[in-house]
Amino acid sequence: MTGKLYFILSGGLFGLIALTHLLRLAYQTPAQLGSRSVPFWLSWLALIVCGFLCVWGLRLGAKR
Repeated sequence: MTGKLYFILSGGLFGLIALTHLLRLAYQTPAQLGSRSVPFWLSWLALIVCGFLCVWGLRLGAKR
């Protein structure tokens, strides 16, 4: 696997994860891990981090 392909695939994967968090926030879908409820602020944080990693990965893939 080349570096370019790796960055593009990683960026795409992080983009899908960010989209999942965005949809959870848009539809106000509750989430649970075991008996604990996952707060919405955690999805906001994950959306920002995954969105940043998506853009970074796709930009690095485009450069190479």
